[in-house]
Amino acid sequence: MSAPINLNKIKKERNRASRRARADENAVQFGQTRAQKDLLRARAEQIARNLEGHRLDTDKKDG
Repeated sequence: MSAPINLNKIKKERNRASRRARADENAVQFGQTRAQKDLLRARAEQIARNLEGHRLDTDKKDG
């Protein structure tokens, strides 16, 4: 006799593969290119530097 097969495990693996394939298709269709991601990252860093440069010092001073 051959070893028994767990049908639930096979079903889960098939569903996982199907979801992964759908996710890959969506990533291609709706995802961002590396250039777009780099641009967004650069803009976020620039905004963060700008905010940091305009931050007020709130150190408590005696006096």
